[in-house]
Amino acid sequence: MQLNRKLLNLIAISTVSFLVASCATSSVNQTNNGQSKYLGPVGDAESTLNVLAWPGYAEDGTLDPAIDWVTQFEKSTGCDVNVKTFDTSDESVQLMLDGGYDVVSASGDAAWRLINSEAIQPINTVLVPNYVDIFDDLKLRPWNSSQGITYGIAHGRGANLLSYSLADVVPAPDSWAITFEPDSVLAGKIAVYDSPMYIADAALYLMATKPELEITNPYALDQNQFNAIFELLKQQKPLTSQYWSDSITNVSGMKSGLVKAGVSWQVNIDYANVNGLVVAGVKPKEGATGWSNSWMISKDTRSINCSYKWLDWIISPQTNASATEWFGEAPANRKSCELTANKNHCTVFHATNTDGFWKNIYYWNTPVENCLDGRTEVTCVPYAEWAKAWSNFRNS
Repeated sequence: MQLNRKLLNLIAISTVSFLVASCATSSVNQTNNGQSKYLGPVGDAESTLNVLAWPGYAEDGTLDPAIDWVTQFEKSTGCDVNVKTFDTSDESVQLMLDGGYDVVSASGDAAWRLINSEAIQPINTVLVPNYVDIFDDLKLRPWNSSQGITYGIAHGRGANLLSYSLADVVPAPDSWAITFEPDSVLAGKIAVYDSPMYIADAALYLMATKPELEITNPYALDQNQFNAIFELLKQQKPLTSQYWSDSITNVSGMKSGLVKAGVSWQVNIDYANVNGLVVAGVKPKEGATGWSNSWMISKDTRSINCSYKWLDWIISPQTNASATEWFGEAPANRKSCELTANKNHCTVFHATNTDGFWKNIYYWNTPVENCLDGRTEVTCVPYAEWAKAWSNFRNS
């Protein structure tokens, strides 16, 4: 790739260790928090790239020869890719902390923990040409940056929608109330996402219905707010027929009638309707939580060149179109919408945001003691306590 003169000058005066392409600390400069950013240029490939990813994010044709965006990358770059998938954000964080992986696709609730633990390195977006085509509202966000420095590049995004049975819910609902209130006509048929992050869904509902709690950010909860949310979750528990953490379980529940309403993903709703319309999904008036997963590079990678090549490949227009359509989410690259197999994909998933769909979507973020809503007079409940409280709640 072509580099401007200023960048070439920086490279020229950097340490000679940049010549050793396999070393992750080669050709770096220091960011304002003391961490190193690779200056490049991106050079010859190292022998291997170890990828840690959500299932569906780094397919190599094993499930279906047509679902493969790894093999061509290997052929064109010389980077031999090894993929390890994980099931939860907590698992991805632990695996990254244990070491041995070069890049990871991290959800917002994992990304901040990786940034804070210094397990990953800042990204020099100049070395990722396709970054310029990422939607602006997915750049430098709280879950993929720190102090104005990019640590993650968006892969895609999705919303946690309210699903409802077309046969049993008439008219269509416009509120999460049918999943939380004890007088719900769907009591005993509600689906809940089985994760500590669901606490934010309950917080979002109380933001709208209990203004006296003064919740302004569902990921910034002081102890009083946190306690109120768990009272709501306890109220919801007898209404619940399914706590799900994987799409197959949720789809099966909707198709069988076990679930009449609850939190779901657009892709789950689509699968439930394969043999005929059964359910629909809506973003309620209170808004919704959602996710935007980002690719990050390990601080200790020994395959820095392959890592940068992978980031540019996975967010390139065609690859990003294929990967996000397969996974079931909106692509992050604005050029991908022209390349999806289903020409209606970006409309269904609101990729371009021309309708303002994402305005009141609260993307997953990591709760920390220093309240994310800016409050300084109180301490907020950190993620470790969210996880502990959710586990105790589920086991009670």
